[in-house]
Amino acid sequence: MTRTILVTGGGTGIGKAVAARFAASDAVVHITGRRKDVLVSAAADLGSSVRPLVCDATDPEQVTAALDSLDGPIDVLVNNAGGNTDFDLPEQDGLAGVLAHWRANLDANLISAVLTTTAARDKLAEGGSVIHIGSIAADQGAGSYGAAKAGLASWNVDLAKQLGARKITANVVSPGYIRETEFFRDKLPAERAEQLIDATSTGRAGIPADIAETVYFLASAGARHITGQTFGVNGGAHPTR
Repeated sequence: MTRTILVTGGGTGIGKAVAARFAASDAVVHITGRRKDVLVSAAADLGSSVRPLVCDATDPEQVTAALDSLDGPIDVLVNNAGGNTDFDLPEQDGLAGVLAHWRANLDANLISAVLTTTAARDKLAEGGSVIHIGSIAADQGAGSYGAAKAGLASWNVDLAKQLGARKITANVVSPGYIRETEFFRDKLPAERAEQLIDATSTGRAGIPADIAETVYFLASAGARHITGQTFGVNGGAHPTR
């Protein structure tokens, strides 16, 4: 049976790789983002089963309108929209600057997932999956960005309990250093990139496909008893037991 997938932030990097992985399984994949040209280009690259939907996941009205436009149940929701907004904000002095940076990262990485999941809740198919893209920063610390991703993982524990009665699973995939993404913009100084790779056990940077395959598994029939968990995909840079 054809599944319906919704991937926020699906126009580039990890989101695009996730969309490609589901599209390869003959699913219908809706990708959202703020930039229409990027979404249309991604959909053209990935094929006719991938459909662009312009939506700022931090805007309640846009999220509501986007979800209302989708017909039928959603089998898999992937909350990928986000990123470290510190790259984009102008410098501001004092507490106003602190507030702007914290609010921007909380909105982009936590509130976006809360809004989208809440709006999609009644459309989620029984036995479906909700998967959030977290970050190694939640465990290693990275200011407001790391705190937002840590909040996402904490909220997911509660979400998994709420959705469990409908046999819907909710998990977090937590990447480490992933090349070929807008997050790092492949502009890290060579020395810093080497440090991140040296911290792994696999001796390489991750790529978007590494995350996409983990997401795909968590939405598969083999993962129906896995919920409320965070899965590190970081090459061993942050090992757990």
